[in-house]
Amino acid sequence: MRIHLESAKRIGNKIGLDEEKGFAVAIFLALIIVIAVIAGFFTYSALTAKPVGYNTIYLLDANKEAVDYPRLLVANQNSSFSIYVNVENHMRDSASYQVQIKIVDSLSTFPVNVQPSQTIDMGSIKNDGKPVEKTVTITQNVLGDYSVVFELWQRSSDGSLAFTQNYCVLKIQVIN
Repeated sequence: MRIHLESAKRIGNKIGLDEEKGFAVAIFLALIIVIAVIAGFFTYSALTAKPVGYNTIYLLDANKEAVDYPRLLVANQNSSFSIYVNVENHMRDSASYQVQIKIVDSLSTFPVNVQPSQTIDMGSIKNDGKPVEKTVTITQNVLGDYSVVFELWQRSSDGSLAFTQNYCVLKIQVIN
């Protein structure tokens, strides 16, 4: 061991390093190696991590565009409208979904803690990212300002429903 230490000192002296400079260079090189190993680990983890899937819900107007949503209804005259509800599955497997539609006058948290006025079974949706679309008709005759909430729920293998944290809110006003 003493022979290797003496050899290292001789090499250090030949390239112009004394003991203090040699110690500083050794610590600097060790830090660079540690940083490279840690960076390599995080890069490898990021490149090999399996992407987490997601699902989504969105609404389209009568022309199948996201432009002209109904906002104003007239009670007992023009108090209904139809809208397209689309659900996409980008999870690893096929999944069954349900959309719960809730009409509320104020929002506080999601999922909204009221009984749905309608539920739409979207069925089993493949994990190919292609949307499944259903037409929904909403009717509201009571005067006021409302939020129509479309909540996306996923059915598990045991039949229970879990809120996906995905929802759409459509603001409407009913006048006389």
